[in-house]
Amino acid sequence: MDFSRPLRTSALAALATFGLLLSGCTGTGAASSASATAPASASGPAPGAVTPAELKALKGYYGQRLTWRKCGVPGFECATLKAPLDYAKPAGDQVDLAVSRVRATGPGKRLGSLLVNPGGPGGSAIGYLQEYAGVGYPAQVRARYDMVAVDPRGVARSEPVRCLDGEQMDTYTQVDLTPDDRRETDRLTASFKDFAAGCEKRSGRILSHVSTVETARDMDILRAVLGDRKLAYVGASYGTFLGATYAELFPTRTGRLVLDGAMDPSLPTAELNRDQTAGFEAAFRSFAADCVRRPDCPLGTESPADAATRLKAFFTRVDAEPVPTGERRALGESLATTGVIAAMYDEAAWSRLREALTRAMDGEGSGLLALADTYYEREEDGTYSNLMYANAAVNCLDQPPAFTTPGQAAAAVPSFEKASPVFGKGLAWASLSCAYWPVKATGTAHRIKAEGAAPILVVGTTRDPATPYKWAKALAAQLASGTLLTYDGDGHTAYGRGSTCVDTAINTYLLSGTTPPEGKRCS
Repeated sequence: MDFSRPLRTSALAALATFGLLLSGCTGTGAASSASATAPASASGPAPGAVTPAELKALKGYYGQRLTWRKCGVPGFECATLKAPLDYAKPAGDQVDLAVSRVRATGPGKRLGSLLVNPGGPGGSAIGYLQEYAGVGYPAQVRARYDMVAVDPRGVARSEPVRCLDGEQMDTYTQVDLTPDDRRETDRLTASFKDFAAGCEKRSGRILSHVSTVETARDMDILRAVLGDRKLAYVGASYGTFLGATYAELFPTRTGRLVLDGAMDPSLPTAELNRDQTAGFEAAFRSFAADCVRRPDCPLGTESPADAATRLKAFFTRVDAEPVPTGERRALGESLATTGVIAAMYDEAAWSRLREALTRAMDGEGSGLLALADTYYEREEDGTYSNLMYANAAVNCLDQPPAFTTPGQAAAAVPSFEKASPVFGKGLAWASLSCAYWPVKATGTAHRIKAEGAAPILVVGTTRDPATPYKWAKALAAQLASGTLLTYDGDGHTAYGRGSTCVDTAINTYLLSGTTPPEGKRCS
C-alpha cells in the first residue's frame, strides 16, 4: 500500500473531496509509494497508439449494448461492461466490469459522459461516483454531463483481486517496516512473500491483466458503448496516470481530460518513492508549523524541527513497546506511522491528529489506530476492502520493483532519510514489496507525449504530500497539449477543496474546452 491517497471513508469522509493515489509500490504498515530506481532521464518504450488492426479484432466488444438497471442508490443506474481478459487474445476469456452512471440533470445541452476515477490504484470509481462526484460535483457540470464510473479490472465490483483474510491483513499491517536486525528483516520479507502468494492463490486468473494500459483500453470500449465520440474524464492521483495513458493510446479520441494531483510517468519506482517521501515530509512540516503554535500540540511548542524530533522519538518508543488501543491490536510503529501519514492528506484532519497523538503519547492508541484503519479501509468487523490488494497488483505490474533484495533497500535508507528524517526508513523498506510479486512487470517508466490529443488540463498542488508538485509540472511539460494549473496550498489534489479559482478554471474547461492561461496560479 502506498500513501498516495487521502482518506475516503468513515469519520474522515469529508476529506475525500478528491483522489486516492497509492501510486507505486506497495508495502505494509507505514508505506509504499509510487514507482523505481534510476535517474529521471531513464525511460522505457512508450506503448504507442492502439492500431486499427487491434481495434478491428475488438469489434464485438465495441458494439456491445449495456443493460442498465437500478442498483440501490437513488438516481443511479448500473450495468456490466465486457472486455477481453487479455487484449492480445481478444477471442479468449472475458472480464466483467461494473459501471454506474447518473444522468445529466439539465438545464443546458448535454455534453456527453464524464468519466471519473479517484485514483489508488485500487479505489472504487463507482463508490466515488455514488458517494461524491455524482452528487457533489459542481451543479453546472452535473447539469451538462452524464456522470459515469467504471471500477477498473481487479477493483471493488470488477472481479476484485483478493489476497488475505481480515486476520491475515491485520498481521500484515503491523509488521515492522524499520527492521533493526536480520531477524526483523527476515520477518518483513516473509510478510511481502506471504502477501504475494496469497494474491496468486486467490486471484491468479486476473493477476496478469490489471495493468493501467489494459484499464485505459477498457475505458475506450466504455466510451464507445456510451456513444461518445471522445472521452471526457476527471482523474485524481493515480487517476492522472490512467488518464495520461489513455491519451497516449487514443490521442484522437481524447476529449477534455482533467488530471488533478498528477503523477510523472517518466520516473522509475525508487525515484517516485523518494519524491513521495519528500512530499510527506513537506506536509508534516506544514502540520508541525501549525501544531507548535497551538497550546494543545503534543509535539511541543518550540519549533517544527523539535516537533519532528519528538514524533520520531515516539515512533521509536512504540516500536519497542506498543501501546494499548482497547482491542486486541496494539499500536506499534507501523500502525502509528500509518495513522500520522493518513492525516497528512488534508489539513482538516490536523486537529484530529493532534488529539490522537496526545492520547497515544499518554498510552492510549485508539485514535491513531482509527486513522490507520480508515486509510486501509478496514471495517469494524475486521474485514478490509480490496483497495490494498488491487493497489499492489496494479503497481507491481505497471513497473519493475524499486529494489529486488533487502540489501538494496537497506542501501537506499540514507537517501530516503535525507528526503524525510521522520518517515524515510519505513518508506525505503516498503519499496521492496514488489520484489516478490508472482507476475513479472509489463510496463516501464517513460515520457507520455500523446501527440494529437486535444488540450489536457494538468493540476498540481504546491504542498501535495502524495503527488509532489514537480510531478504535475513534469507531466504538463511532457504532454504535447498539456496546460498546468497550480494551486498554492496544502493537501492532496485541488478540485473541490475550497479554491473558487481552481474550481472555476476546471469547470470552465469541462464546459467549454477552454484551458486557463499558461502559468495560472490559484490559492
